[in-house]
Amino acid sequence: MSFFWVLLAGGMIFALWRKVEALQRDLWEISGQLQVLRDQHRQAEPDRSQDDAVPMPAQRIAEPEPETTQPADLPASPAEPTIEPAPASEPEAEPVPEAELAYSHAEPSLSARIKPPRFSFDFEDIFGRRLPIWGGGIALAIAGIFLVRYSIEQGLVTPLVRVIMSFLFGFGLLAGAEAAFRFEDRVKDPRVRQALAGAGLATLFGAFYLAGTQYGLIGAGSAFIGLAAVTAGAIALSFRFGLPCAILGLVGGFAAPMLVESSNPNVPLLALYLALVTGGLAYAGRAQQRPWLGYAALAGGLLWGFLLLFAGTGWTSEILAVGGYLVVIGTVLPAFLHADKGPSIPRLLAGGMATIQMAGLIGTAGDSLLTWGLYLLLGAALAFFGWRDVRLRVGCSIAAGIALVLLVFWTDPGTGDFTLVATGIAAIFAAVPLAQVWRGHARLAELAQLALVPLALGAIAYLHYGSWKDNAETGLALGFVALAALPAIGAWLEWRGSDRGDSDTGLAGLIASAAMLAWWAMLAVTDGWSTPLGTAALALAVWELARRRGSMAITVLAWMGAGLTVLSLIATGGFFDELEQLGSDTSTVALTRALPRWLAAALPFLALAWSGKSAPARHVAEGFAAILLYGLAAQILPADALAWAAALAALALGWFAPERAGGWAAWLGIALIWAVEPLGEWYFTGLMSLIGEPVLAKDVVVPRDVLLQLAPFMLGSLALGWRIGITRPPLRVPAFIAGGLVAIVALHSLWKLVFHIDGMPRFELLGMGERSVWEALLLGGAFALFHVAKDRSLRLAGWGLLAASLLHFGWYTLFLHNPLWDWQRVGPAPIANWLLLAYGTACAALVLARRQMADAWTQIKPVIDILLMALISLFALSGLRHGFAGSLMADDSLGPTEDLLRSVLAIALAIGFLLWGARMQSRTWRIGSLVLMLLAVFKVFLIDTAGLEGLLRIASFMALGFSLIGIGWFYSRQLSGPKEPATDQ
Repeated sequence: MSFFWVLLAGGMIFALWRKVEALQRDLWEISGQLQVLRDQHRQAEPDRSQDDAVPMPAQRIAEPEPETTQPADLPASPAEPTIEPAPASEPEAEPVPEAELAYSHAEPSLSARIKPPRFSFDFEDIFGRRLPIWGGGIALAIAGIFLVRYSIEQGLVTPLVRVIMSFLFGFGLLAGAEAAFRFEDRVKDPRVRQALAGAGLATLFGAFYLAGTQYGLIGAGSAFIGLAAVTAGAIALSFRFGLPCAILGLVGGFAAPMLVESSNPNVPLLALYLALVTGGLAYAGRAQQRPWLGYAALAGGLLWGFLLLFAGTGWTSEILAVGGYLVVIGTVLPAFLHADKGPSIPRLLAGGMATIQMAGLIGTAGDSLLTWGLYLLLGAALAFFGWRDVRLRVGCSIAAGIALVLLVFWTDPGTGDFTLVATGIAAIFAAVPLAQVWRGHARLAELAQLALVPLALGAIAYLHYGSWKDNAETGLALGFVALAALPAIGAWLEWRGSDRGDSDTGLAGLIASAAMLAWWAMLAVTDGWSTPLGTAALALAVWELARRRGSMAITVLAWMGAGLTVLSLIATGGFFDELEQLGSDTSTVALTRALPRWLAAALPFLALAWSGKSAPARHVAEGFAAILLYGLAAQILPADALAWAAALAALALGWFAPERAGGWAAWLGIALIWAVEPLGEWYFTGLMSLIGEPVLAKDVVVPRDVLLQLAPFMLGSLALGWRIGITRPPLRVPAFIAGGLVAIVALHSLWKLVFHIDGMPRFELLGMGERSVWEALLLGGAFALFHVAKDRSLRLAGWGLLAASLLHFGWYTLFLHNPLWDWQRVGPAPIANWLLLAYGTACAALVLARRQMADAWTQIKPVIDILLMALISLFALSGLRHGFAGSLMADDSLGPTEDLLRSVLAIALAIGFLLWGARMQSRTWRIGSLVLMLLAVFKVFLIDTAGLEGLLRIASFMALGFSLIGIGWFYSRQLSGPKEPATDQ
């Protein structure tokens, strides 16, 4: 009982606060209206002065002002207003009220002093005038309670008398409220009757509670009926006495069932009572223009809906009562509250809460058809109101989603029951949006609902009754077809009703839903291996729609269909056996199945490539189509012919249709994939050779692989680079580089067969010769490209060959396997040996590079001259060593004579460099000569002469002296002669 009084006191305080806010708003409104009237009065004063047709003397009106505020330029105003005649020379002079001027200096006007109304708290007004009456009403109610309590404590009256006194006191208060209403002219305060009525209703609620629950004087049913009657009276009296009665009706009406003790509640009667209370309060709130009262009643009704679910519903009558109650609370009453197109958010919340409660009812009742029927009734009501108000269609969508979730968790549904419920869901949540499409009133949300509900129903049906085995399921297929009809009809209507310039997002969704359901129907009745055929047919149908419509959204859908075709190829029909055919002949496949499958997978991409308007999308489609057509050819052709087939297809397509870049690039990429394995082996061998491991004939690519795997990509890339480069010059260089690198690998592998170095003995005997001839061949290729080709890309290839020749010489011949310190035979002849070819090739490469350099590269030419001098010196040194040691120069030790001749050789080379520098006017060569001479001098003084005696020492110094004198004399002539510009050209 104390809980009831707490609720009552809270309601009264809330009502008082609402009343204060209403009075404050009225005060602000009256102040604003008064301000407007004052402004209008001020604006009308000049107009009235101008309306005087007869010239009148201007009136000077002034009011007495304090001296401190008197303007200096105005005379003191007399106590009475004075009138001075206007001059006769000024006809129709406009009267100027001078008092206004005076006031403008003295103090602001009345309108200026009035500020916009602000909230103010007047303690005396609130606690002296407003609240006492309301407090008096509450005090009377509490007095009645304490009167009853006192009688109980003192034992003065029996329980029956106490209850009778409570009833008499309650009715007496209501009579007092009526008297205050009838004698309003004497009371002159409506709050008196409101307080008396509220106290009387509260006393009657307590009386019925005491009579039924506390003392058991009447049965639970009678007590409940009495409380219901008081609630009805409170709602009715709210029209006469105002807000307190409405609050008591709200609090007492929903608290009444809790005040009555009953071990076996009558759920249908309780649901009826709650529906009537909620409806009555909603009606009262709307009629009295108190929308919050209707919202509060709706919230209370929905809260009681949860309580009814927790109480349990086992009988059919109880299920019907609770279901009907939720339908009324969730749809009828919100519609009644918002019949004037009011805000729909509370309406949506009510519908959503009722839908959730109905879902809980279905779960507690064991998914019976009765509860499903009630849920569909609620959904139909939501659809009905959504038909009239588009803002409420979201609630219908929420109900559809909850229904689908309930279907998913339905445990072991019978086929008939499931079909009946699914048909109802489709009829309410899919057919109604279809009707909206037919009317032309469908939005994107309705189109999405029409597309998703049938699709979800189909998926749920397969979840409950489908089988992953490869057998026919005719019943499911028919169901899928029936469900597909809904979005298909919607797509047809939307196609006719919308323009081509529209977004077509909703139309694409409907087409996708219908196509997916049709695909499922096809899967249910066909063998697994043929899935790509049906998928391709649907994808081509969607592609045709996209082509006719010219819609980006449907085009994206066609791409999805093409991708689904590839996925169906992968997931069905022995795909992995067919996949092995793409690179080998190890598996056996049924061509009657494999060929249609791969062709079907390629057809959607061919269609997209043919009709594509965007170049990137078109190239992607061409690439996928090329890959799938290669897979088709791989099912027929032997593995040895596949690389050539891909390369020739790329060459043919690039030659006759170079704009189809995606296709020929994909085929060329397949040819490159064939070349990856031998290229990888060759590059691994090459990496090992960088650390000194010799490359033997058995370590390179065998001729068969060169012919079948390297040659296709090499020829295709070079030919396409030349053909495509005509229309697309940026592609020429990458194509030539790729083809050229593969060509070098192929030629190098074949070249290794010429010397056939298969072990270390042959590597010692022929390694120097093999390297030298290979470097010469690379240089010859570079020379040919420089002097024959005029195309920039071919000249770049020439630079690549030139760099390869120099780098090969520098790392392998000069550093790793130099005959001076590695076991490499150079040949028995003194000059005509491999040293001449190796160093001659390197020097020729440097000279060729120097000549081919443009003027912008002149700063590099001195570096080339330095390298040339170094190579000539090393060649001379190696030749000297060959003269003493023979073919295997790393075998013998260095003798004194050879060491001395090295100094003489250095001096001779220095003289030669000096003469060449003088002839070519090259300062670099002259400086190189000096450096080499200084090195020779230091060697003679520090090393050579230290071990010589007698005539040899004398001869050494004489040779050194004459050489130095000669070089000095030559330099003096060069530096004292006519100044000619030194050049390094």
